[in-house]
Amino acid sequence: MGSLHRIAVLCGLTAVLATSAAQAEDWKVAKNEDGIKVSLSEVPGSDYKSYQGVTLMKTTVAKLRALQEDVSGACAWIHECKTQKLLKHEGDQSWTYTQFNTPWPVTPRDSILHVTTVEGADGSLTRNLEGVPKYLPEEKGFVRVAQVKGFWKFVPKGDQVEVTYQVHTEPGGSVPSMIANKFVVDAPFNTLKALKERAEK
Repeated sequence: MGSLHRIAVLCGLTAVLATSAAQAEDWKVAKNEDGIKVSLSEVPGSDYKSYQGVTLMKTTVAKLRALQEDVSGACAWIHECKTQKLLKHEGDQSWTYTQFNTPWPVTPRDSILHVTTVEGADGSLTRNLEGVPKYLPEEKGFVRVAQVKGFWKFVPKGDQVEVTYQVHTEPGGSVPSMIANKFVVDAPFNTLKALKERAEK
């Protein structure tokens, strides 16, 4: 009976591993330029794809963290960021408010993020991003981003850091699919490219 139980457990484990591998393979490369790879993945029940940008930067985790924690300054390298401010900071958590430029005819968007920073034993740093749209009343002239879920991850690799930026957004209101499809490629690519320029200085 013991060996049967072991086989059942192994089969179960294999199924779990196969499922996670299958999920990982859902990412399809959309752009691979300047050492930045952008992949997209369908999200069940959503019209909008998740995006994932990955690149190596000749910098340190500490420098990347400092660039991110300068919330208003970070607007300079975040794709289509118009203005950004820190609302609250508490230990390893912070709340930020961002206004974004959008191409005509889309109404400008704003978003409120709850950011949780987790330090790994291997020297890595993960910043989990979660939209909290009800944190503040809505602003006139902006559509509040309805949902954000994602993360930044910095992993030291010798004298470089592997940077992963992964997000899924429900932008709220209506966004033409052509604009949405362009955004999910441009946002990670342009953000990582601009961050890299600053981080490697």
